[in-house]
Amino acid sequence: QVQLVESGGGSTQSGGSLSLTCVASGVTYRYYLLAWFRQAPGKEREGVAAIDSRGITTYADSVKGRFTISQDNAKTTINLQMNGLVTEDTAMYYCAARQGVMYTSALGRASYNYWGQGTQVTVST
Repeated sequence: QVQLVESGGGSTQSGGSLSLTCVASGVTYRYYLLAWFRQAPGKEREGVAAIDSRGITTYADSVKGRFTISQDNAKTTINLQMNGLVTEDTAMYYCAARQGVMYTSALGRASYNYWGQGTQVTVST
């Protein structure tokens, strides 16, 4: 059973930086994706960034150039470095996992079957 535990997050002012970490355990697939999603109050959960076990990444247009997803050598811990934060980035951020390699719809929430509990990111003006 895959388990995902997020940490990091918190509060910052607009223009600031935060970092999120997700530790995945129980992953037995040879190829898999780990991703970050976020959900703001009253909005749908949306994909932010994803990385597969080969290190291939993808980003939502809204965070390109500001966020960076990376993984450790063991490929079971991912980080999301968030720079240039804006108030619209305020949301609960979730780590997610699924079997497979990077593909066109890797930021679609429907295909992920493992989720963490989430960590809050708040950006104020």
